[in-house]
Amino acid sequence: MAQPPEMNETFVREVEENLRRDQMRDFGKKYGGWIIAAVVLFLAASGGWIYWQQRQVQQSGQQVEQLAEVYKDIAGGNTTAAPQKLDELAKSRSKAVRAAAMFTRAAVAVQGNDLKLATAKYREIANDDGLPKTYRDIALIRQTMLEFDRLKPDEVISRMAPLAKPGEPWFGSAGEMTAVAKIKQGKKGEAGQIYAAIAKDKTVPDQIRARSIQMASSLGVDASQIASAPAQ
Repeated sequence: MAQPPEMNETFVREVEENLRRDQMRDFGKKYGGWIIAAVVLFLAASGGWIYWQQRQVQQSGQQVEQLAEVYKDIAGGNTTAAPQKLDELAKSRSKAVRAAAMFTRAAVAVQGNDLKLATAKYREIANDDGLPKTYRDIALIRQTMLEFDRLKPDEVISRMAPLAKPGEPWFGSAGEMTAVAKIKQGKKGEAGQIYAAIAKDKTVPDQIRARSIQMASSLGVDASQIASAPAQ
């Protein structure tokens, strides 16, 4: 069996750079496109929750309209007043409106290179037990992406543990960050097994699975046959 290549600091840095480049690619896209992507993601996750909320709370109807106006302004390139309006909407009693405003505010902050504010917004969402788990999980993923360079490997692993499991919606992203943290700890065998598991999980996006096959192979684990095998 072929031996895995020497895993030095340069290799680890390359892995980290590739991970960040792929996972954070959307952050470098055109401003309007990034915001629209964030909104689509939020609406896809929430379904009819905003509608239900505005039926329950009279004021939320107006706030949903205000939120729609903010999105319209952003799409039109008028972003000057967006941060202030989003900050106000983030105080809403409607959890749906508040979450939408915070997600969008974080996206605006990233675009403006204010990563400290973006991280704080994602952390706020992730720690809000009143919000659905879907919102909290994706906020935790994004928070960890932004903080990755400043976190110790064991902290990344602990934080991602509930999400870095086959079948979990965010297994691909959480698993990759966990694997890189394992490499930093010198646990290359465990990292290779994580990449192999990602490659096998057909619910993970194809791009992440393809990258995981390559990474698993570089760590001495042949994941190509595992990835092509029918799901059990």
